[in-house]
Amino acid sequence: MNYLKLVKSMNNQTPSAPKRPQEFSNHGDVRNDPWFWLRDIDDPQTMEYLESENAYTEAIMEPENDLREKLFEEMRGRIKEDDSTVPQKDGDYYYYTRFEDGSQYPIFVRKHLSLDAQEEVILNVNELAADLDYCRVGSLENSPDHKLLAYSMDSDGSERYTIYIKDLETGKLLTDAISGSYYSLEWANDNQTLFYDVLDENHRPVKVFRHSLGDDPLLDELVYEEMDERFFVGVFKSSSKRFIYIGASGNNMSEWRFQDADVPKSTLTLIEPRRDNFEYDVADHGDRFLIRNNGEGNKDFKVSETPIAAPSSANWKVLVDHELGRPIEGITVVQDYLILSLRYNGLPQLRIIEHATGDSFDLTFDEEDYFVSLIEGREWDSSTLRYSYTSLTTPSTIYDYNIKTRDRELKKQTEVLGDFSPDKYEAKRIFAPARDGTLIPISIVYSKDTPLNGSAPLYLYGYGSYGIVVDSNFGSARLSLVDRGFIFAVAHVRGGMDLGWDWYENGKLLNKRNTFTDFIACAEYLADQNYTQKGRIIASGGSAGGMLMGAVVNLRPDMFKAVVADVPFVDVLNTMLDDTLPLTTMEYNEWGNPQVKDFYDYIKTYSPYDNVQRQEYPHMLITGGISDPRVTYWEPAKWTASLRDSKTDNNLLLLKIHMDSGHGGASGRFDRLKEVALEYAFALKVFGLTGAADSTS
Repeated sequence: MNYLKLVKSMNNQTPSAPKRPQEFSNHGDVRNDPWFWLRDIDDPQTMEYLESENAYTEAIMEPENDLREKLFEEMRGRIKEDDSTVPQKDGDYYYYTRFEDGSQYPIFVRKHLSLDAQEEVILNVNELAADLDYCRVGSLENSPDHKLLAYSMDSDGSERYTIYIKDLETGKLLTDAISGSYYSLEWANDNQTLFYDVLDENHRPVKVFRHSLGDDPLLDELVYEEMDERFFVGVFKSSSKRFIYIGASGNNMSEWRFQDADVPKSTLTLIEPRRDNFEYDVADHGDRFLIRNNGEGNKDFKVSETPIAAPSSANWKVLVDHELGRPIEGITVVQDYLILSLRYNGLPQLRIIEHATGDSFDLTFDEEDYFVSLIEGREWDSSTLRYSYTSLTTPSTIYDYNIKTRDRELKKQTEVLGDFSPDKYEAKRIFAPARDGTLIPISIVYSKDTPLNGSAPLYLYGYGSYGIVVDSNFGSARLSLVDRGFIFAVAHVRGGMDLGWDWYENGKLLNKRNTFTDFIACAEYLADQNYTQKGRIIASGGSAGGMLMGAVVNLRPDMFKAVVADVPFVDVLNTMLDDTLPLTTMEYNEWGNPQVKDFYDYIKTYSPYDNVQRQEYPHMLITGGISDPRVTYWEPAKWTASLRDSKTDNNLLLLKIHMDSGHGGASGRFDRLKEVALEYAFALKVFGLTGAADSTS
């Protein structure tokens, strides 16, 4: 059926999902879920409803089709399409990634011995994607002798990968093809053995297998199986190339094992057993392991050292002490140096420590709001540190830092085409008082031509879960809003780890409502400070940030003009009660296990789907992915159906389910821009700015 024609013939009559009452009882509480049936993708009415919502969205947005195309061309026009990354040396080769004009996907290439040598294409993802609607390469690992390439590919957005092995001398694929993998694979040092993870029937990576080239993958040897449903597993190789690590991790817990990478069939050795609220990760140097951990209540992490021959915590000695409010986010080990990735006052830092002397120093940066990240090298014995620096006004900039001389060399800055200049924009970091007086950081950027008298529309982004920090990265796409007078802001609410472990803990479990009230407080403060005004804010978030969107529109719908919720996790109670879903059990430490009444009662107070009310709601654009294993398509679909049934306003409510992708949206770089163009056209539409002047950058 042509739903677009149907909707047009019905004068854009809104879709409607039939109610099929279904009761659930937990802890003596009876809930009715009239749209539970949308979970059944094989029910013809499910697909009929999803397609009708998609057609409705396209019909409503049809007057903005020219605007969407204009936005898309603007955003694409800022991209240098024939770009490449800075080459990284690995043995006798220099590896890098490049794009070609008009191509959607990357091309992985290398040169032998010299950057002046002839380029060798090792994998052209455009060729893999030629007949596919979706194509994403997950892992890409060359063998230690550089003769083979192992890569994994997802062809539908389900995050279920197939591993292929390519002979780089002949260009041919080996017969080895391993299905059902997740994100990790590593070579042993014999160039013949692969370690990889495998998903179970509930889409959890719980097994690691060993594969010998030429063998039937069905006969691969099981190396490790995780029996605790709260944990995922992954396989990693040390920077020194000495060890294969298998890490098991649950929310706020971890456990690591290792074996000799030179002896693929050697025995796994446990480093330290798991325990509640204890996380650690491992690197090796010489005869010792260096272990980042939060043991003994050191919640913002310390670094310990322990003999490889006796790695248990009984032998751990503190190498870098814990500092509350200055979390150690990660460690990188090379032959002569230990590099710490730190965060202080919410801003990232890099600390370099010399192994031999213990001497250390920090790299400092001048802007009041920025993001810096270490780019891990391929060579163990290098004294050059490569990092990426960016801010809301500074495009990604790659530097090589010589640790011995402390000289910094600019290698590349991402080129932004058009008349972009950072001098045209103002970026700030301000702080909003929350209900309890806690100061919440907000990153903002706007054109210097934008008046700060409350008249500007404001785009406010938030996330606030899993300890994830939303950093102040540059984004050329958002210039299409900023150049049209929008102020762009990020609310660094509790639930992330911007200001350390306490910041995270005060936005999870029975403190989760802080995430929502922090976001509202940020919106109120921005209005109070005349950056905007109440009712001129569009709020945006995706995944767990989509849950944030659902919560705040239930609590304060009057504060927002519109909301964009991408792949929103909104059916929290039902999802956390269903332990067959991929992420449920391992996320009990994030949301709580609703089989326990206290958590059930608390989640029910904020779960967006369970708290839809008969009230006015802002304009809303909701997205989902049909293949999404993280936030299943039915969550945004059920939420939309409930909102349609309850809302008392005439504001737009649009649902877009992407029928050929999953959690991350489109796989092609230009197709992804088309999704952004829809969201930005929606923003301009609801603010009555569809005739606004063209973007000038």
